[in-house]
Amino acid sequence: MKRLLVAAAAAVVAGTIPAPSQAQPAGDPIRPIVLLTQPQAALPQEYQAAELIAAAWKQLGLQVQIRPLPSQQFSQIVWYERQRWDASTWQMVGRPERSDPDELTYNLFLSANIANGYNFVGYKNPEYDKLANAQRQELDLNKRKALIIQLQEMINKDQPYGFMVHPKNVVAFNRAVWDEKSVIDQAGIGARNTWTWLNITPLTAQKDIILNSVSVPTNLNPFNISGAQGSWAAEIVWDRLMRIGPDGLAKPWAASEVTRPDPLTVDVKLRAGMKWSDGQPVTIEDAVFSLVAPGISDKSPMYKPFVANIANVQATGADTLRITLKKPDAAFLVSSLSKLNLAPKHVWEPIFESLKGKPETAESIMEAKPVSSGPFRLTKAKLSEEIVLEANPDHWAKPKAARWIMRIQPNTEAALGALRSGEINFLSDYNGDPQLLRDLAKSDPNIKMAEALDMGFKFIAYNNRRQPFDVAAFRVALSASIDRELLAEDAWGGAAVPSNSWVSPALAFWHDQGIENRVPGGSVEAAKKILKDAGYVLVNGRLHYPAGVKETTPAFQ
Repeated sequence: MKRLLVAAAAAVVAGTIPAPSQAQPAGDPIRPIVLLTQPQAALPQEYQAAELIAAAWKQLGLQVQIRPLPSQQFSQIVWYERQRWDASTWQMVGRPERSDPDELTYNLFLSANIANGYNFVGYKNPEYDKLANAQRQELDLNKRKALIIQLQEMINKDQPYGFMVHPKNVVAFNRAVWDEKSVIDQAGIGARNTWTWLNITPLTAQKDIILNSVSVPTNLNPFNISGAQGSWAAEIVWDRLMRIGPDGLAKPWAASEVTRPDPLTVDVKLRAGMKWSDGQPVTIEDAVFSLVAPGISDKSPMYKPFVANIANVQATGADTLRITLKKPDAAFLVSSLSKLNLAPKHVWEPIFESLKGKPETAESIMEAKPVSSGPFRLTKAKLSEEIVLEANPDHWAKPKAARWIMRIQPNTEAALGALRSGEINFLSDYNGDPQLLRDLAKSDPNIKMAEALDMGFKFIAYNNRRQPFDVAAFRVALSASIDRELLAEDAWGGAAVPSNSWVSPALAFWHDQGIENRVPGGSVEAAKKILKDAGYVLVNGRLHYPAGVKETTPAFQ
């Protein structure tokens, strides 16, 4: 009799026969999982990827519901209501300062960033914390690389994310309007970048860069790290002491000179003659404030990690300052000085004071007329419709274009039609079938298409705070069932490569070569075995927790 029960239990785990729950020990059935996405019309690639992944998870005995939400509601829930959701499509975009892997290595998975930082999935691993800090302090390049590789392997083992793909940035522009030789390709980003916006040269009387966004940008201010589309505007409205050049290396920008006399000291000389858009001069006190303010309290949670290693900032002259670090920081020039925006002290110091004792943070503030010093100035920001910037005539890197206009067009097909009709002249945000764009470029000699592998990545965020995602074996099984080759070829139409790391192959030196082929398991059948070995049980085709485990997490509503 005992042998018959054992055989029956094995058959149920294999999914070959149904059995009543009393035939083997099993915990509660796993509640239906809600997978959040943005609407199909806005992000068809990610939506299709979610459908393919949900289908794979259903083969494991899970009940999965895909729930699309408008972009603002989607971001609000995933980022700010962190206890509430189960799983979500998400992305980390290829920002210039991410050309060094430190920003994402340190911020995405560090336990200190769980409450309101970039570790929004709630991953906890003390060993990861230790190594993430160690790589920051390691100044020997090859030794640091070894630590970055080790960290990638650690995340591969725990799978706090379900990595999907590294996309290719697919853009197009009208070369009858813009000199194609003036469009600059940036490593890990492609043609849609700050250097293009500054350098792109008009060929006719049309001098406005008119581009598109399929998502509504989040709030724009110097202490808010906006989403992908918002960051395109923020990067050219607010100056930074350093910027990442087209070659991926940090170079002085609002600073005329940056030196490191020793591993704990950074000396900065401010560029002369800069002005804020309200006419006041940019001073060394503004630069000191911009470096200090995010770390003063909890009012700048997005930027606080980037100043956490700063022990002191002090003006050393009328146009110079010295930064003293707590510990050596190999990536400080890239991850901090090329990341932090210059903000006017006379505007933002009173704002920070007014926020004391209130739940709001600085990133929630939207100025009626933002004060900035960058090469473009913000003149209109109706975030659901349009953002309009105009060239700053006083900037040392004055753009060749007159204005930069981003129109919000949530429908990808409509954006393609707008390029065809001339309503926009730079298709900057395209998530549709890349073959349609290739065909358009072939049929219209004025349309120039460009593709480049992004240093960012697309993934499924598992909420590690909530059952069943709080168990590594369960997350590993979910990741094992994801067919990344299928996603790259089908959902992204070939304009992507499989991902299993936050370090893109575009960053060849730092990328753990072949990690995309080393996802534990790597198939639906392997995922079933991982679950079985961890004690999960199939009962009448539905996956249950291991014996004795109760469902205690409320369903997403």
